[in-house]
Amino acid sequence: MKVIILEDDRVENVSDGYARNFLFPRRLAAPATAAALIAVAKRQDKKKAELEKRKAEMHELADKLSALELVITADAGEGGKLFGSVTTADLARAIKQTAGLEVDRRKIALNEPLKTVGDYAVNVKLFQDITASLKVKVAAK
Repeated sequence: MKVIILEDDRVENVSDGYARNFLFPRRLAAPATAAALIAVAKRQDKKKAELEKRKAEMHELADKLSALELVITADAGEGGKLFGSVTTADLARAIKQTAGLEVDRRKIALNEPLKTVGDYAVNVKLFQDITASLKVKVAAK
C-alpha cells in the first residue's frame, strides 16, 4: 500500500497491516490518493522555491560579508598580546555596527578567541554550503 509519511511528505510503500494498524491510528501517514499526491507535489514545489529564495539571500549576504573588513580595537600590552580576547560575540556585534547585518555568533567559525594584534581571516557559515570569508584586523588602542 502506498502512503504519504506526514512528517516529511514522503511517499512510501508499506504493508497494509502496518499502515492500517500503526501509521494511520497514530496519524503518522495518510493514504496516497491522487488528490493527496497532487497536494504533496505542490507543497514540495513550495518548499523548493522557498529554499532557492533563502539560498539567494544567503549568497547576497555572503558577498556583502566577504567585501567587509572589520577593524576591532582592544587593549594590548607589550608584543601585541591583548588583555582579554576577541570572541565570536564581539565579531557579531562589530558586523552589526559596521555593516548593519545581523549574523548569529554561532555561525562564526573561530577555533579559539583572537588573543593577539594582527590580521585574520574568519569564516562565517551562513547556510548549508554557503560560507563567507571575513577579514578581521585586531588593532591595539
